Amino acid sequence: MSKGAMGFVFGGICGAVAGFAAGVLLAPRPGAESRAMAADAMNDAWDTAVDTYERGSQAMNDKFGGVRPSMDATTDELRAKVDLARERMDQLRESLSGMSAAAASAEPKPASEVQVEPVDEPAASTDAAPEAPSAE
Repeated sequence: MSKGAMGFVFGGICGAVAGFAAGVLLAPRPGAESRAMAADAMNDAWDTAVDTYERGSQAMNDKFGGVRPSMDATTDELRAKVDLARERMDQLRESLSGMSAAAASAEPKPASEVQVEPVDEPAASTDAAPEAPSAE
């Protein structure tokens, strides 16, 4: 350890011993009585914390109790919509699979049987600009 760290540890130990000695010599009551007072203070603090927790818990249950029915109704409504959407998706899947099966079973015509119709060529365009209507 370095010299500074050793000094810090030594100072901590000396301070703890001095604090213990001062506490024992200057204590206004005997140890048993001080421990009893400390235990009473801790029990009081614990009881206060438990009471505060129970009051807060009860208040939260009351608040959520009023919201719960509307949440349940909304949840039920959303579940019904999801079920309906799933049914519609299943119907679409079935109809698409039926269409693809029908398309796969249809035999394509051989190229010799396909008739191609001639396409009419568009009329030749003139580069002259159309005449503007006269303002008579």
